[in-house]
Amino acid sequence: MRPHFQMFAAYNRWANSLLYEAAGQLDEDELHRDAGGFFGSLFGTMSHILVADRIWMRRFTGEGPTYSALNVRPYDTLADLATARAAEDERIAGWIDTLTDEKLNATFSYVPVSNPVPISHRLSPALSHFFNHQTHHRGQAHMGLTALGKPSISLDMIYFLRTAGKVWL
Repeated sequence: MRPHFQMFAAYNRWANSLLYEAAGQLDEDELHRDAGGFFGSLFGTMSHILVADRIWMRRFTGEGPTYSALNVRPYDTLADLATARAAEDERIAGWIDTLTDEKLNATFSYVPVSNPVPISHRLSPALSHFFNHQTHHRGQAHMGLTALGKPSISLDMIYFLRTAGKVWL
């Protein structure tokens, strides 16, 4: 089961690098313009993905930053956000590498930010949600780029598998 999540961690890193490369082509107005996503601008959406990842990683590991709201923007610049994103992607991949089937099947508990009621369940389904959540919001970021009239980027996992992720084919 760990190889499955290692593939998702590698895909996550790859997709984020493409997204941040595309965002780097925008001017400040475009980056912060409301593009119709749930978190408004592309910058807001990208900030949310990082914030949510950090919240989940804190739940999973007991370490790292966490936040009391899902719309926090912990960085003011794309450069700072990109640096934090790259570090978090490495942190995620490194942690996934430590998992065993026993850990993946173990139950853990946490309190959600949006509804502070204690929750307990197995780690592996939560990890599936973790990676699916990233993909969901990267899709919104893709829509934001499209709304800004920018070229589409191909973030489908199959493109990752055909190029950088061939090891999993």
